[in-house]
Amino acid sequence: MSFLVLPPEINSLRMFVGAGSAPMLEAAAAWDGLASELASAASSFASVTSGLTGQAWQGPASAAMMAAATPYAGFLSAAAAHAENASAQAQAVASVFESSLAATVHPTIVASNRTDLVSLVVSNLFGQNAPAIAATEAEYEQMWAQDVAAMVDYHSGASAAATQLAASGPLDFIEQNIFAPLETLPGINFFGIGNSHLLTLGIGNSQSWNLGSGNLGLLNLGSGNIGNVNLGSGNFGHWDLGSGNIGSFNFGSGNNGSYNLGFGNNGGYNLGFGNNGGNNFGLGNVGSLNFGFGNTGTGNIGIGVTGDHQIGFGGLNSGLGNIGFGNSGTNNIGFFNSGNGNIGIGNSGQFNWGLGNSGALSAGLFNSGSSDTGIFNSGDYATGAFNAGNYNTGFFNSGSINTGFFNSGDLNTGAGNLFTGSGASSGFGNLGIGSSGFGNAGDFSSGIGNTGDYVSGFFNTGVNGAVTGPPSAFAAGVNALRNLLGL
Repeated sequence: MSFLVLPPEINSLRMFVGAGSAPMLEAAAAWDGLASELASAASSFASVTSGLTGQAWQGPASAAMMAAATPYAGFLSAAAAHAENASAQAQAVASVFESSLAATVHPTIVASNRTDLVSLVVSNLFGQNAPAIAATEAEYEQMWAQDVAAMVDYHSGASAAATQLAASGPLDFIEQNIFAPLETLPGINFFGIGNSHLLTLGIGNSQSWNLGSGNLGLLNLGSGNIGNVNLGSGNFGHWDLGSGNIGSFNFGSGNNGSYNLGFGNNGGYNLGFGNNGGNNFGLGNVGSLNFGFGNTGTGNIGIGVTGDHQIGFGGLNSGLGNIGFGNSGTNNIGFFNSGNGNIGIGNSGQFNWGLGNSGALSAGLFNSGSSDTGIFNSGDYATGAFNAGNYNTGFFNSGSINTGFFNSGDLNTGAGNLFTGSGASSGFGNLGIGSSGFGNAGDFSSGIGNTGDYVSGFFNTGVNGAVTGPPSAFAAGVNALRNLLGL
């Protein structure tokens, strides 16, 4: 029900009972701290990349890397500006609340007026109290008008602050302007094994310009990512700054959606934690365009409010069967959960146990997939950490059904295996299929450092198709190329 038609007993009580402006001031301080950290990170990143271009980075690769790094520095600066704006608007809402609270009639004064009215009516046997009753009612009507005026000011001030937080849309990054120059560079593989493209530092990457392992995409700083330009691990999307996200342009971890700033959000354009919906600012909101904590509906400002376009404070939880604070889902235990059957903090999925999970049936931290056990998994049925593929056991796998580390192929056992085949590889850093051992570049090889097919031993360089006969005629031993050539 709208505050415009509520009596002063309710409006006054809502304003004076609750946490007051303290949570909003704490949120403002947190956003201000985040803005400072982001601004510092942007400055440091720009300084480091600028220094590298004059020292370690030389030639065409230097120009391409600088072209890729410059937009990211801009992204950090823009995110810092967004966080600073959020801090300012949270402080503005707190100030508006304090002003409205000062203008609201205290509940004890309202109660005293109603008590006086009852006494006058009870003793009005011959109508002698009619003037006093009229005066008391007139005073009550003034209280009503005063409370409504205070709430209108609160609504307009808070709405103005919320308007300033409207999503500004995607940051202006044009990926083709970054990736196109990179593809023209010669292939260079830095200090890694099992990589198939250029300028990669790590193992088991299937694209170029990755600093990490097990990535399926371009320009990732981290491991186990599926997508491009991610800073973190286990992301399924593009331009994510964090880990375990499904979607793009997320700043945080465990988000299922795009353009979120925070953790465990299920939806888009959310600022905060554990929101289930879009364009929310705060914690544990279900719906859209909510400002505050644990709200259910659309366009609400406050804590625990249920409905649409409401302002004020509801119960500690707005869902059903919840135990804790700020829960807006059903049968949750903990804080700021917006899903159902969750135990923990900031979960927006279903039946999760832990912190910031936006999937379902997961146990751990910031998982956006389903049925995961571990941390920052964006795939499904994963056990471990930072897995972006499905059915993986281990860490940083971007392929599927792998056991081990940094695998971007499928059905592999080991670390850094790239390709997928009917005879999947086991071992470390094998580029072919059906191989076992370490660093084999051919197919169906066994040993270490072999580059041909059907080779067993150590550091053999076979020649495909040079020898007729069954596979057993291929090289076996150590440096067996001379044997093949008859030397």
